[in-house]
Amino acid sequence: MRPQREYHIVVLGAGGVGKSCLTAQFVQNVWIESYDPTIEDSYRKQIEVDGRQCILEILDTAGTEQFTAMRELYMKQGQGFLLVFSITSMSSLNELSELREQIIRIKDDENIPIVIVGNKSDLEEDRAVPRARAFALSQKWGNAPYYETSARRRANVNEVFVDLCRQIIRKDSEGSSSNSDKREGPNRHDRKRDNRRPKHRRGPCVIL
Repeated sequence: MRPQREYHIVVLGAGGVGKSCLTAQFVQNVWIESYDPTIEDSYRKQIEVDGRQCILEILDTAGTEQFTAMRELYMKQGQGFLLVFSITSMSSLNELSELREQIIRIKDDENIPIVIVGNKSDLEEDRAVPRARAFALSQKWGNAPYYETSARRRANVNEVFVDLCRQIIRKDSEGSSSNSDKREGPNRHDRKRDNRRPKHRRGPCVIL
């Protein structure tokens, strides 16, 4: 039996896009009706991904401007990031690029596990972000997975966390094999270099 691994996930995005609702649905199977701006909430949840037991440490962060100074600490600790916007707000999508740039700068790594999440897919009649616009961002970021979710209807909620966890596991194992290669010597390192290129897949876009 494989030992449990612990992975740190950070949920980021503008205020009011549903980060807390998404996280609460995943961890506790509850829908939060009222909006109360988050300062910081931390959750733990055990899941199974591809036969591997994982414990997720999930940090639900503030989206309001006065807490942006805390983001750098979150980003240093995080191994994977859910970047959440609302399909009813174009400005919330535009904020994600700055968040991603900050993550890459702090982690000094352009291949950090990321999932783009368009939340509030149950409000299709209020859509302000065309799906093509979100997919274009996904492609620009190296085909980062993109999902449309509804925390209210629990649509694609598990999928975004599982996809992110799968990316973290892959990156973790690639890092382990890289360290092993260095110990084994340069010839083996050269042989395996091509096999360690990060693989990306695009997540589904679900219309509810």
